[in-house]
Amino acid sequence: MMIFPSDYKIVGIAHSDPTEKPIGDMPIYFATKYMIAYVPDGSIKIIKVESEPTQYLLTRPISFEVISQGEEVVVHETEHDAHNRTKLILLALEDCKGPVNTVIFKGRDKHITFVHKPTMFDVIDIEIIDVIPPEPPWLSFAIHRLVDSGILGELNITFDRTLIDLRQFEGEKVVFPCNASELNGKYLDTNNDIEDGSVLVGCDISKGIFELRFPEYTYNLVNMCPLKAELIKPSKPFITRCCQTMKTGFVNINGHDGVVVHWGASEYDIVDAIRLLVEKLHGESDESGSD
Repeated sequence: MMIFPSDYKIVGIAHSDPTEKPIGDMPIYFATKYMIAYVPDGSIKIIKVESEPTQYLLTRPISFEVISQGEEVVVHETEHDAHNRTKLILLALEDCKGPVNTVIFKGRDKHITFVHKPTMFDVIDIEIIDVIPPEPPWLSFAIHRLVDSGILGELNITFDRTLIDLRQFEGEKVVFPCNASELNGKYLDTNNDIEDGSVLVGCDISKGIFELRFPEYTYNLVNMCPLKAELIKPSKPFITRCCQTMKTGFVNINGHDGVVVHWGASEYDIVDAIRLLVEKLHGESDESGSD
């Protein structure tokens, strides 16, 4: 089972071996749950700690359990953002070769943490469903920037992209919603020479506009809206976007929970939506685990 302390404040550092001293002989910080002990022989021990409950800053340990030591422990060579948990898990998986099962990391703020028996089992993979062109699409591009910034690092998540490529529908009798797409076809917002019997590649809003502008025409609709799931169905938890504010928020499509942001959502809105989705998924996981 992976152990990755939720906060580095619960990881204490010792420059001796506390397991060789009388239990309770050394006061420790009240929040300490784990200790990294640099022992005199040059090896390292990772120790799980139980301590007396207290209302003060210091308390006394009541038990030690060595969970990793010696050749099982390595120190990662470079500093990283200690809050970027997903990245640290991935790095720990790379470092855990042979007998190694625990990797110690130093954050750029000099705090220390570790990952014991790393696994991606607790990492949630979220599907980004978006439309191209433009390339890259805004939602996917924004999330890529957010991942690089580290702002999502504590959520234990990764992302896959699933893109609806509208270029597959290009043609002379095809109508797209907006000329900004620069697709090969007609545009509902600019062209007046749209023909009867056209193919409209759009959403419910586009359908309504087409029928208002050309009430006497017949047409075929290819509904590109990710919420309609006519072109792509989610295969896992997902985030997508819609041009209708009333449809933003939580949805379930194809049996998978997801969150919808507005078509022009800011990066702040996207972060907030992803956090809410992760909280919901963790809540459902906790409920299922308690039955």
